[in-house]
Amino acid sequence: MSDKQALMARRERLLGPNMTTFYRDPVHLVRGEGAWVWDADGRRYLDCYNNVAHVGHCHPHVVEAITKQARTLNTHTRYLHNGILDYVERLTATMGHDLSSAIMVCTGSEANDIALRMARAVTGKMGIIGTDNTYHGNTDLVSHLSSKRTPIGGPVGYVKKVPSPDQLRPLGGSLAAQGQAFAAHVADAIAALEAEGHGFAGLILDPFFANEGVPMLERGTLDAVAKLVRDAGGVIIADEVQPGFGRTGADFWGHDRIGLAPDIVTMGKPMGNGHPVAAVVARPDVLAAFRNVFGYFNTFGGNPVSAAAAMAVMDVIEDEGLMQNAHDVGTYALQRLAELKHPMIADVRGAGMFIGIEFARDTDLTPATDFTKELVEQMRQRGVLAHSMGRDYHMLKIRPPMCFSREQADLLVDTVQDALAAMPV
Repeated sequence: MSDKQALMARRERLLGPNMTTFYRDPVHLVRGEGAWVWDADGRRYLDCYNNVAHVGHCHPHVVEAITKQARTLNTHTRYLHNGILDYVERLTATMGHDLSSAIMVCTGSEANDIALRMARAVTGKMGIIGTDNTYHGNTDLVSHLSSKRTPIGGPVGYVKKVPSPDQLRPLGGSLAAQGQAFAAHVADAIAALEAEGHGFAGLILDPFFANEGVPMLERGTLDAVAKLVRDAGGVIIADEVQPGFGRTGADFWGHDRIGLAPDIVTMGKPMGNGHPVAAVVARPDVLAAFRNVFGYFNTFGGNPVSAAAAMAVMDVIEDEGLMQNAHDVGTYALQRLAELKHPMIADVRGAGMFIGIEFARDTDLTPATDFTKELVEQMRQRGVLAHSMGRDYHMLKIRPPMCFSREQADLLVDTVQDALAAMPV
């Protein structure tokens, strides 16, 4: 039996105040398997949110790979070891655009911090552009891109934020005009950085715009902004922490889905299925520029156990056909969710194992933030774990492990329907 009040008090005493938890009644997890997790009272929940366990909680092949390597050797990359080299070869084989070299680290925050410094090393300039409703991590440099909290000292001049593409409120007034309108905002930001003396180093974005609400952009939508960035001498960074490793179903990477050719790609959480491993992949000239300027070393990045965990995840994605499963089951779930009838559903969209339901209070598309927050709670009470996303947290975020089945998709949809029916409009 879980004494949550005592556990929360102990948590605050040992970890400090304001440690975030999901749900009004936090879930005390003790075990996981596949897309299921169990709490301390033995109740089973369907995990429709956790992209850390990318190929399923406690996948036996990943666990065995970690265990076997931990029994053999674990050290850092100042010693020679084949594991990191074998993995980087396999990882970069999934990419084009001469993205053939990498630095392995422990977290997505570290990866994005390095990527921004790579852009500065290549260009010799300071200015960074990101979207205005994004999240790229927790380091001091990366935190200045966050849309949720401004670091101590206030906004810095070398970071500019531009409006992100949107499905129902498209930049430029229409979906067709959105690509050029997005590029125009970036052009204004580049001009401001140059005028203020910072110069322009690079643009960082999630090519699926996950935190922004997963607008379903046509391939080529980012062509105009990519040309603009390159003409200005800048670097393009694709943050693949959320859409990468086949999550969207048809493409292994989000940048391939949208037709973007990045100079740097970052990745994190799903890479090790829960083991702390992340990476920055770049063109050789970009990585060399960074190495020559910074001389970077990370004690735990790319250690043999981390490399083994990451390699095992790749095994499972391929051996179990999880990208195809994401496409098939995701398409099925999306079709079923699109059939739901509710006056506050403004849109249902997504790709593969990443789906969102947008809620609005009226025909003016007033975001239904409180309604969505309560829906998340109602689903948790019914044994399905999900969360919210979007500029106003007015979208239900559905992002289950890649092993999600049609039967689990049915349970998800039935639970959404049941929770919606129980809520006042």
